[in-house]
Amino acid sequence: MPDTPTTAVPHPALPCAADMVDDFLSAPTPGVIGTMARATGPFLILGASGKLGLHLALMLRRALQHLGRADRVIAVSRFQSLRDRAAFEQRGIESIACDLGDSAAVAALPESPTVFFLAGVKFGTAADLGLLRAVNVEIPQRIARRFAHSRIVAFSSGNVYPFVSPASGGAREDTPASPVGAYAMSCVDREQAFSAASASHDTPVVLVRLNYATEFRYGLLVDLAQWVFAGHPIDVTTGYVNVIWQSDAIAHSIQALELASAPAALINVTGPGTLSVRDLAHRLGRALGRPVAFTGTEAGTALLNNAALSHRRFGAPLVTLDQMIAWTAAWVAQGGATWGKPTGFERRDGRF
Repeated sequence: MPDTPTTAVPHPALPCAADMVDDFLSAPTPGVIGTMARATGPFLILGASGKLGLHLALMLRRALQHLGRADRVIAVSRFQSLRDRAAFEQRGIESIACDLGDSAAVAALPESPTVFFLAGVKFGTAADLGLLRAVNVEIPQRIARRFAHSRIVAFSSGNVYPFVSPASGGAREDTPASPVGAYAMSCVDREQAFSAASASHDTPVVLVRLNYATEFRYGLLVDLAQWVFAGHPIDVTTGYVNVIWQSDAIAHSIQALELASAPAALINVTGPGTLSVRDLAHRLGRALGRPVAFTGTEAGTALLNNAALSHRRFGAPLVTLDQMIAWTAAWVAQGGATWGKPTGFERRDGRF
């Protein structure tokens, strides 16, 4: 039988107007402003049209404006994903349309002492291993060669780690990679492309192993909230997760610039603690005023990150779990648009 909400709660409210969420998600933190004061532009964001790129570009731009600087922030993409060029240019972000799979186009990109690499593909790759290799392996190899003399923040994934017990506290940066499935293996290969360039050319690199960033329109909490709101049972086989609000994930990733080194450095980026999917569903059910039903039984392991190192270096995430739940519930309850891209966090076979 479904579990019903046990206490009445106020209807959740958004922290900003619905048409201002991109601005809300891109406010620079003091830590970001401090890092940018010591960083060198122009700043190049490769693969900028996905879920993180616009907010990263805006946070960089706003931090520079706070510092009274006019360094170029350049978004580079085919702009065929979530965002078009107008989303960047109307906010003062320069854009370059570029296929990162085209060697000549990559060679023509402007020099930049600071590069953020966001390009990658995940979903649909179980049936297209050629695409997986082209985007997650060959493009990183090309970019690592082209920008061998830059400082690089390259986004990776917690999927490179083995499944671990919830009691372990999550995989740390010194946990050996043990990828499950072709996608996770391609993430390891992507890291190796940047690590090889770092070793060969003394390129300062930091690899950001991120999971799971969430905001109003996508993320693990959005997945759960939509299921709860629609009355779908929650499968708790993958019973434990990590989440971090997108603005905190981006802030910590920008601050990771100062960790970049040769050989390449690793840093986990996620929220504090190990979270129970069952508990998250209950809390979302209370916020949404919906009963919650479950299926399955929690497995003894899950894909979990321990981000204690990043929290020591950059401070704890500013957005609390209570805030994330309230904001996500408010967005879903009010019929807010989503990206329609489920995280697939519940998958345990590595096929996406």
